[in-house]
Amino acid sequence: MRDQLQPYQQEFSFDVEIIEIDEFPELELKYNELVPVLLHGEHELCHWHLDETALRDYLQHLQTETI
Repeated sequence: MRDQLQPYQQEFSFDVEIIEIDEFPELELKYNELVPVLLHGEHELCHWHLDETALRDYLQHLQTETI
């Protein structure tokens, strides 16, 4: 998923923070079966596989909010 995000990072200029959930018991309990999971804050965009449509829609929505 990390590699698949790179084109979107270039297009939409955002950083990705990788968090190893095994180091945080509360995250491991919440996301254990969903890893990898892509979040923006508390908003879950997708898990297991990158949902490119959901990601693009979300990023475009964020762009229109900041204009």
